[in-house]
Amino acid sequence: MSMGGVHGGGGGTGGARRGGTAGAGATAAPRRGFSVDEQAQRAANAEAPKIPHLLRRISELFAPHKPALITTVVLVLIGAALSVIPPLLTQRAFDDGLFPTDGSGPNLTVLSWIVLAMIAVFIVSALLGVWQTWLTATIGNKVMGALRVRLFTHLQSMELSFFTRTKTGIIQSRLQNDVGGVAGVLTNTVSSVLGNTVTVISAFIAMLILNWQLTIIALVLMPFMVIAQRRVGQVRARIAGKTQESLSEMTAITQETLSVSGILLSKSFTRQRSEIERYADENQNQIRLQVSQQMTGQWFFAMVNIFMSSIPAIVYLVAGWLIAGGVADVTAGTIVAFTTVQARLLFPLMGLMRVALDLQTSSALFARIFEYLDLKPAITDAPDARDVPSGPALGRVEFAEVSFRYPDADDDSRPTLDGVSFSIEPGQFAAFVGPSGAGKTTVSYLVPRLYEASDGAVRFAGVDVRELSQESLISHIGIVSQETYLFHATIAENLRYARPDASDAELEAAARAANIHETIASFPEGYDTVVGERGYRLSGGEKQRIAIARVLLKDPAVLVLDEATSALDTISERVVQQALDDAARGRTTIAIAHRLSTVVAADVIFVVVAGRIVERGTHAELVSAEGVYASLYRQQEERPVLELPAVE
Repeated sequence: MSMGGVHGGGGGTGGARRGGTAGAGATAAPRRGFSVDEQAQRAANAEAPKIPHLLRRISELFAPHKPALITTVVLVLIGAALSVIPPLLTQRAFDDGLFPTDGSGPNLTVLSWIVLAMIAVFIVSALLGVWQTWLTATIGNKVMGALRVRLFTHLQSMELSFFTRTKTGIIQSRLQNDVGGVAGVLTNTVSSVLGNTVTVISAFIAMLILNWQLTIIALVLMPFMVIAQRRVGQVRARIAGKTQESLSEMTAITQETLSVSGILLSKSFTRQRSEIERYADENQNQIRLQVSQQMTGQWFFAMVNIFMSSIPAIVYLVAGWLIAGGVADVTAGTIVAFTTVQARLLFPLMGLMRVALDLQTSSALFARIFEYLDLKPAITDAPDARDVPSGPALGRVEFAEVSFRYPDADDDSRPTLDGVSFSIEPGQFAAFVGPSGAGKTTVSYLVPRLYEASDGAVRFAGVDVRELSQESLISHIGIVSQETYLFHATIAENLRYARPDASDAELEAAARAANIHETIASFPEGYDTVVGERGYRLSGGEKQRIAIARVLLKDPAVLVLDEATSALDTISERVVQQALDDAARGRTTIAIAHRLSTVVAADVIFVVVAGRIVERGTHAELVSAEGVYASLYRQQEERPVLELPAVE
């Protein structure tokens, strides 16, 4: 038995699989240059998506931390109440301790008790502040961590088509930049809003108690500051959306160009300078947006600061008028206490306004996060989904009038598969051959339900795959593709990705079956050899055989080989082909084949043209039929073959 892969078997999707977007934040345009569509998409991304009940959904993130939140609220209220006591004690220190009204001179006993009380308040406030900071930091970071894991978990449930039409850098940006961007809000918002609100209210009450006429001075311009703050917040929210979109683009550029594949591509075409320029241009855009975001509202806060800082001087003047006119009895203690309260009012008031701005700014980031969380996976388990049944039918694969069109394909384009029907019995070796773009690879996508058939039914072990749980279905299918993916880890860790509990003996047995054990044993570190990113420290044949060993460790009932050897040189192909032949014994095998010489021993060969099966049979039957298969076989047989010198 011999099997192989077909170069270009997945081309039936045309360009549809590579384009498109996913949500407002996912751009998917040509890698070089900016098309009109991409510019339009980027402009749309700059505006935060409209998420219903956004504030309620943000508040729900804190629901699992109610006890800690209640404790924080209590600490904030106590701390805010304590912050008003020192100014009132200051008034008593001046009027009763330093300058008693009876003119007897300083009363040191009273003054000592007042000073001790003030120190005690400061100590308690400091301790409460440390406790409060620990609580808020813990709550905020736990909420942020849970949000990041929740988003990562949700992305794991998305269908394959979501990832084929969305840049990896865009997805990474949502997880890192957007979630990280709201960290400060999640960590500090609750305590800041509560603490500053209570402090401001308490301070105003204390000011009214001290002197209502002076309090009016501090309230005159407050409505104007609130209106200005809202306008500033709206501008900053818009800039924040554009800033995150720019960060997404920078992440995408980094992911594309600094991967091993990207570096090889840029070096082989001497495009390092253009890549640097592309990154530098986006970096300049990011700098401009960051500066704009930081500067937006600075004039507003500068005016607020001037106003609040000028109030003591105005209070002195007004107090002088009141005393000179005999309108109010204002003591020195009252003036000092009032200005002390007003000074303590400045920072919480500014803090409230900054929190309001931060909330408006971060709403764009929260909206982008919830936009991804609201995406509905196109492929989900049915409510009554069941496991794959065991028995003699395990390994049978059937297509019944299956038609399929990729989700982002044009409605008027021809379907990738059109009324395809076939049956593969357990243990059979079936090959799919045909010209590039015929839809062969799509067959391999529909069997494990990576995509959903548009019409018809795909059955596994006699059951419609839509009635089976995805986890159970994929556990019985092993896939070896042309593009082998290995993690930047050891060979043993890459193999155990199939079975984390596999013993060393089982790893060795799988490696021997894949004809790779001797090669691994020759490495200085053996199975502890780190393969490098995507396995670039290994040859193509070595990577492919490790991938085969990984599948063998999984021990699936059905083996799908999608162009498994088409990217290898002749010598490597022979070695890998032998490993594939050994791996296929006793399993249902579906091979997407390009080199027809590798599938001549197949039990059944399906010839796919333009999404339809036009011929089926054994190699001998199809050659004698003088149809499409015979024509393809003769074309490949007639191609000149470069004879390699024998290896000594």
